[in-house]
Amino acid sequence: MVRLQLEDIGAGYGRELVVSGVSTPPFSGGEVIAVIGPNAAGKSTLFKRIAGLLRGPGRVLLDGSRKGPEGICYMPQGTTASARLTVYESILLACKQHAAWSVHEGDLIRVDQALATLSIAELAFRNLEELSGGQRQLVGIAQMLARKPEILLMDEPTSALDLHRQVQVLGFMRTLAREQGMIVFIAMHDLNQALRFSDQVLVVAAGKAWKCGPCADIITVEMLREVYRIETRIERCSMGIDHVIVDGVV
Repeated sequence: MVRLQLEDIGAGYGRELVVSGVSTPPFSGGEVIAVIGPNAAGKSTLFKRIAGLLRGPGRVLLDGSRKGPEGICYMPQGTTASARLTVYESILLACKQHAAWSVHEGDLIRVDQALATLSIAELAFRNLEELSGGQRQLVGIAQMLARKPEILLMDEPTSALDLHRQVQVLGFMRTLAREQGMIVFIAMHDLNQALRFSDQVLVVAAGKAWKCGPCADIITVEMLREVYRIETRIERCSMGIDHVIVDGVV
């Protein structure tokens, strides 16, 4: 089973480090890790460093992985190609990254499965430029799923989705991580969604890893006051899940 650990990593643009000194305990396949923190805290830069798109100090330690770029998928915000492609073509193109360009029946099956999983089969032969922002977001997720990654980095994947689709997608990613043994990192701002759908939380603030661990241990009144500068209450609902209630701004 794949395992990943960050050891004092940093990354930036030019000579300026946007994130530095980020270390974590080992993460194992089957886990969903919510990456939270204020805007401009360095979450996207951290994802690019893990995916190998940026260089920097420290080490990304992989164990039990394919140890190549094909094993890690990074889904940025505002994903999907801008070229005049159909949805089906864009997902098929994503399948062929790091692979031979010849198309086999298995590739077509993977595309069909990704479309069916996200209930967007009716969009298959529409052009990307015709889609709404939420539909494009779902197509971007389908592109990542079709590549069958071991480690998936999703940068605010539900930002353009309505509440129904948010719950559907996050619930599906949690199930998929457990069934396929993936490690799924999801950058998000909704702390209640993080509490509901993730196994661990990594808090990034001012380019540093503030804390990392189980949700109930990390998302606390003290953390929210210090990192987000808000006064909150955390209550347990009837489903046994903690719920953040914002009282005011510090």
